[in-house]
Amino acid sequence: MQFGIDPRRARALTGLGKAAAIVSLLDGSRDTAELVRAAERDGIGRQVVQRVTELLASAGVLDDFPASLRATLPDYLRARMGPELATAALAYGHGDGGAAVLARRAATFARVHGSGRLGACVATFLAASGVAWVSCAGDGIATAADVTPAGLGHVDVGTDRAAAVARAVRRVAPEARTADDARRLPDLAVITGWPDPVLVAALVRGRVPHLVVRAEEAIGVVGPLVLPGRSACVRCVDLSKAARDPAWPAILAQASAGSGGPASTQACDTVLAAATAALATAQALALIDRACEPATANGTLEVVLPDWQWHRRGWPAHPACTCGAAEAGLVVLAVLAVLKVRHVEVAGLAATADERLGVLQVGRRR
Repeated sequence: MQFGIDPRRARALTGLGKAAAIVSLLDGSRDTAELVRAAERDGIGRQVVQRVTELLASAGVLDDFPASLRATLPDYLRARMGPELATAALAYGHGDGGAAVLARRAATFARVHGSGRLGACVATFLAASGVAWVSCAGDGIATAADVTPAGLGHVDVGTDRAAAVARAVRRVAPEARTADDARRLPDLAVITGWPDPVLVAALVRGRVPHLVVRAEEAIGVVGPLVLPGRSACVRCVDLSKAARDPAWPAILAQASAGSGGPASTQACDTVLAAATAALATAQALALIDRACEPATANGTLEVVLPDWQWHRRGWPAHPACTCGAAEAGLVVLAVLAVLKVRHVEVAGLAATADERLGVLQVGRRR
């Protein structure tokens, strides 16, 4: 009996014989005791049931979703979140049917800064993925250029952008909370466009993880994902760029000031906006789900049209920056060297100390 099609996910079990009937009973409606009773009515003993379920679990194809959590989910929400839970179950292999991922997303408050094309798409993607509280901080009036399939609609044109994003979120996730609370720091901030230095400094002081994303000039850039004091910050990236291009600080100042004016049209088409927002949301969820070390920590993911090939650029913590990430990285490497740890777990990513050092060295040479 084979589960799945693609060899990167598929698993096959042989020699099941009559015990294959147990699989048909695993439809999510029975706990272990009820499964045993149903199998015994079909002439399959308790030990066989236990053996088959152990095999299925070891193969990574059996999910034990908590019945108590299932009972609290309305039918609509359970059906809508079905693809999210199935994906998490396969990708992460937690064996709980995505329950842990659902709980983490349900406990997360994400604030999106920027209510244009990118901000609206990111907000709706986060909410549709189960993030329970998604607010949007932005200003201005929505225009026809803001309309996208995953964001604002034509009925939003001429209305307040931030309010329109809240309506877009509720269209895909009616249960989501959208009202902002200025007294509370978010668990994650997503900054669309060129980041405001004042905002970035406040997030660093508050130890709020924040992800920068922008799309213009037919280029999409996702990152860096800043883990304050642990990974390269926005200023680290700017210092590295300034070392290569002395004119960069002047260019950055003009770009951050939004010198294009309200009538300017950005070269960010519908597909680029959606693709960049989707990848940004994926990086945000990787952090929320604690699934792996996001690729945008100490780096950016970038696409340049028309080839649509995403590439990663490494941006190590800059030694001249005051964020503390460079010092923290050196301390970690020094401790590993002293202890001569061969295999370590760093931010959920298993690597050898030598490999980790090599990654950082390559990053510095870029």
